[in-house]
Amino acid sequence: MSKFSRREVWLTDLGMAAKVRPCLIVSIPATLDDRALVCLVPHTTAIRNSRFEVSLKIRFLKPGAFDVQNIVTVPHVKLIRKLGELTESEMQEINDRLKFWLNLD
Repeated sequence: MSKFSRREVWLTDLGMAAKVRPCLIVSIPATLDDRALVCLVPHTTAIRNSRFEVSLKIRFLKPGAFDVQNIVTVPHVKLIRKLGELTESEMQEINDRLKFWLNLD
């Protein structure tokens, strides 16, 4: 069973070009039968005012936005440390924008 949960923000190693950055977990926890992967939405301080950016004032993050257009999936080992957790209403904003980006009802 995964020790990671939706709504948590983790400092994550996204590889050489993408750097280490805060990322929001948007996938459900993996079980023992699943691959040890987690789906994330990276947080960026390089705002482009895209309709796919969700700007939230999060006390443990620098001003910026979650870029739902940049969904990534990484192995659990890439998660470095938990930074905090979004509220349910903050997560709903992310969910709404993800649904819009992916054209889901």
